[in-house]
Amino acid sequence: MHGPLAGVRVVELAGIGPGPFAAMLLADLGADVVRVDRPGGPGLGIDPAYDVTNRNKRSVVVDLKAPDGPDRVLDLAARADVLVEGYRPGVAERLGVGPGDCHARNPRLVYGRMTGWGQDGPLAPRAGHDIAYLAPTGALGMIGRPDEPPPVPANLLGDYAGGSLYLVVGVLAALHHARATGTGQVVDAAIVDGTAHLATMIHGMLAAGGWQDRRGTNLLDGGCPYYGTYETADGRYMAVGALEPQFYEEFLALLGIEDQSAARTDVTRWQDLREAVAARFKSRTRDEWTAVFDGTDACVAPVLSLREAPHHPHLAARGTFTDHDGITQPAPAPRFSATPTSVRSGPALPGADTADVAREWDVPGLLPASRNPQ
Repeated sequence: MHGPLAGVRVVELAGIGPGPFAAMLLADLGADVVRVDRPGGPGLGIDPAYDVTNRNKRSVVVDLKAPDGPDRVLDLAARADVLVEGYRPGVAERLGVGPGDCHARNPRLVYGRMTGWGQDGPLAPRAGHDIAYLAPTGALGMIGRPDEPPPVPANLLGDYAGGSLYLVVGVLAALHHARATGTGQVVDAAIVDGTAHLATMIHGMLAAGGWQDRRGTNLLDGGCPYYGTYETADGRYMAVGALEPQFYEEFLALLGIEDQSAARTDVTRWQDLREAVAARFKSRTRDEWTAVFDGTDACVAPVLSLREAPHHPHLAARGTFTDHDGITQPAPAPRFSATPTSVRSGPALPGADTADVAREWDVPGLLPASRNPQ
């Protein structure tokens, strides 16, 4: 047992971005994920040995454009519980591995489709990447200062939060349904849908008049002086989230500006409050302020870099990061009391597991003709 999904078989048709990350989540949870790599590797060209989104998986190489390529994938799909693909709409069908082809072989299969625009709509056939999917949802436009362009949130908000996580939720829900009814289905996970859904609470606040439809003017978007980031004397930053009254009072006391207590609910004083907070943070280094706020309920934390994060005392104590084969990486999440998860293997190298998968999944067609007993 290596997690709650032990025994679940997943076929991942290789792609980039949210599809591989979703398949990694399933693999981290214990599923037996077989990644079907294409000859020549993925388009972005990262060294497969360092692509940790392929950890806990196994890899076979299949040329879907070869005459026998689709049949090899269909043989895997016939023995799988889940298939995940991230092609543009219609591509899997043209390759002969679309939902109809797969369900003809395995009616119980959950067929997960990961795209930016979705399977239908005027933009469905168009190319795109995370930032272009974020833009029309309103999510990108609500981030950042009002007098500056919206910042680029890496590819975390669209690809992974609005994409991968929603695909995994959909796949697990459909898997539950398939096991109860014997009927599989298609899960259409679109980054635009998931990202829009992430802002559900904000839309409610907007309708109630509690959120302005412009960035940098609201409680949670940097408009509030006690919810944001501040530069320290050494050019680093502290993050402040002292929203509730008791946390705000503790924050002011530790910062040494208790006279600003009444400014919490007086928006006309927010600019003066912001300047006072900024001046105080600029008087000491990040590490000095970290020591001041350590162990308090002021809701203040240092802004760390990627290389610093694994050494944060709390994250280190919890094992939030782990090392495997010399690569420091986030440990699987969330955590389970009865079926713990772990990083069991490093990134799957293209084609390295063909023989094992052919034997264990009983798909001899994966093997080269010289090794395939007929």
